[in-house]
Amino acid sequence: MQKNYRSGRLGEEIRKIISNMILRGDLKDPDINSLTSITGVDVTSDGSYATVYLSILGSEEEKEAGRAALQRAAGYIRNNIGKAVKIKHVPELTFKTDTALEYGMHIEKIIDDLHKGSDEQ
Repeated sequence: MQKNYRSGRLGEEIRKIISNMILRGDLKDPDINSLTSITGVDVTSDGSYATVYLSILGSEEEKEAGRAALQRAAGYIRNNIGKAVKIKHVPELTFKTDTALEYGMHIEKIIDDLHKGSDEQ
């Protein structure tokens, strides 16, 4: 299914708004640290739901605590999005941890191990 151009623009605006809120410290929850970044936002074609992908540096417990803290603050975040972006309906937000960085590091390690194995022969 092809992504709607409008939902792509809305997703980018949501990403910028949430990133700025984290950077400025607008979210007072101590579980949300400055090492949290928004890697992407997928908005459904009808604009009713948005999945926000997070990259959080730290242990698994810190990552889950940061994701849960953002999910708890979803109402406040939606309110700020509604003020910044003039749309009739602000999407419901769901926060998920983006595992692309860890996956990339895993693949890189496999490739390095393969190169080391071929150098030994």
